[in-house]
Amino acid sequence: MKLIANIFKGIWTTLNFSRRLILNLLFLFILIAIVISIVSGEDQVKVENKSVLRLNLNGIIVEQLTYVDPVEAAMSDAFGDSEEPSEILLDDVIDVINKAAQDDRITVMYLDLQRLHSAHLDKLRDIKDALAQFKAAGKKIYAHGAYYTQAQYYLASVADEISLHPYGGVNITGFGMYPLYFKEALDKLKVTQHIFRVGTYKSAVEPYIRSDMSPEAKESNLGWITPLWTQYKTEVAENRGFDVANFDETFAALTDKMEAAQGDSAKYAIDNQWVDALTTNQAFAQKLIDEVGLDAKGKSFKQVSFNQYLSTLPPKEFAENPFTEKVAVVVAKGQISDGKRKAGAIGGDSTAALLKKARLNDKVKAVVLRIDSGGGSMFASETIRNEVLALKAAGKPVIASMGSVAASGGYWIAASANEIWASPSTITGSIGVFGMIMTFENAANSLGIYSDGVATTELKGQSPFRGIDGGYKNLIQMGVEDAYDKFISMVATERNLDKSAVNDVAQGRVWLATQALDFGLVDKLGNKNDAIEAAASLANLEMYDVITIEQTLTEQEKLMQQLFGASMVQSAISALVPEQSIFAKTALNALDSVSNTIALQTQMLGQLNDPNHVYTLCLVCNVSPE
Repeated sequence: MKLIANIFKGIWTTLNFSRRLILNLLFLFILIAIVISIVSGEDQVKVENKSVLRLNLNGIIVEQLTYVDPVEAAMSDAFGDSEEPSEILLDDVIDVINKAAQDDRITVMYLDLQRLHSAHLDKLRDIKDALAQFKAAGKKIYAHGAYYTQAQYYLASVADEISLHPYGGVNITGFGMYPLYFKEALDKLKVTQHIFRVGTYKSAVEPYIRSDMSPEAKESNLGWITPLWTQYKTEVAENRGFDVANFDETFAALTDKMEAAQGDSAKYAIDNQWVDALTTNQAFAQKLIDEVGLDAKGKSFKQVSFNQYLSTLPPKEFAENPFTEKVAVVVAKGQISDGKRKAGAIGGDSTAALLKKARLNDKVKAVVLRIDSGGGSMFASETIRNEVLALKAAGKPVIASMGSVAASGGYWIAASANEIWASPSTITGSIGVFGMIMTFENAANSLGIYSDGVATTELKGQSPFRGIDGGYKNLIQMGVEDAYDKFISMVATERNLDKSAVNDVAQGRVWLATQALDFGLVDKLGNKNDAIEAAASLANLEMYDVITIEQTLTEQEKLMQQLFGASMVQSAISALVPEQSIFAKTALNALDSVSNTIALQTQMLGQLNDPNHVYTLCLVCNVSPE
């Protein structure tokens, strides 16, 4: 036995030594990479005269970047194991285009959109407007690719010329909603659903209690995706100079055109004016070489990529003038939960803290609350709204600026603003409340598991494994009805509307901003910049700066970002572990899988955390041009 113990002790000592050795070596290589980076400095981006700005957008266009653990991000980038598309900040795209429009060294833009995953129509429209300003400066825009999705094509339609690979295609299919429904599966699992809601159209809970979409939900959803589709078609047709009838909306129409093109999707695209030319990648590159010339290496056209050009712009945090008056922008993006959340999600306490920071800053004279949220916790939404009221009480006007979505709780936090501005394609409304509890008494009983015991009151006996008493369900329903009444009463008061009128357009129904404008739920149509100008006007500001108030990183988080920058980790790992090392990749893939699983579970657990278990959430509001 002693021999066996000594053997295991020796194995453990060896493993422990190996683990520490590898970690110390990794840390050493990271330090070396940092020193090399500091000593040598990064190569400066050089923009040659008569260059092409290659707007190669890779990922999802977002209002605010989601906080990512720097170590996780660095490891993922270093080994190329990230499964999620990256995020691109909308403001960064617009800033790059606007700067390039004024840069005499940039004469042409190449829209390289093949890796653009998705973006809501309001974000695409803001980018389109910036592209129009680039063209107004007398500069050309070319779009080229092997394939165009619906979102990609919207931006490509602005170009002076759209070219397509001869074997490529254009895929424009409109908008639709086909969620999954779980009622029968839950029934088979003997899970009991207890649903409490107010609002004819509050369909967030339908997937759990139905096997199909209700007629009311179909009516509501068609009521806003149809005008959204009309907006898309109208704007693309205007950009391309053809009639909206050119869009194919039936299989019969598309089949006729494809038959005329003999089944060739590229020929169909050029025959129907979707593109201007069928061009190989090599021919397109030669076209740009003929226009701007060869780069210094003599292998391609003179160009600067999106990220390269972005790196030449001055950092926003160093551009703030401490002496000027400010309009502060606070971004509320993601699902609304109680407590604190990192950037990319909305915590009642953390978002309220950002608004409070603006309130206590003497230089801030007005605030724009930029909202991109389908709602969530009612309690957290009220926490944020209370800080909006405090800002107004402090004499600082607040403009709510709605992005892609500002519905349910997203509308709740907007309602008390001095004015509400929205993009024409903003999804809003969904003024309704629901509660949901699932119990497992039948599932447990079928496995021979029972719950029994005693308590001093009836109230104590409620349990997921005992079911819910009818009296308790009545109490919950009363609470939900009271919450709904508070919601519509608050909207009526803050928006100076009749309560019955609010109830008529509430009921959990979703609207486009163009419709909400008619009902008085929105004041004006415009983008974030329009909202900033309106906030400055309300505060009587003529000269002012715009600042974005964001969560500050802790000293530990700043250190981790500095130590684990993706490029530095890439350098260290490349030196430490050969790219072909199967062991290293397998180990990191396993770690990444565990990390993703934990992150997903944490996200799911954090989604429904209202202390009162009452939610203002819109689950049908996440629609993008894909």
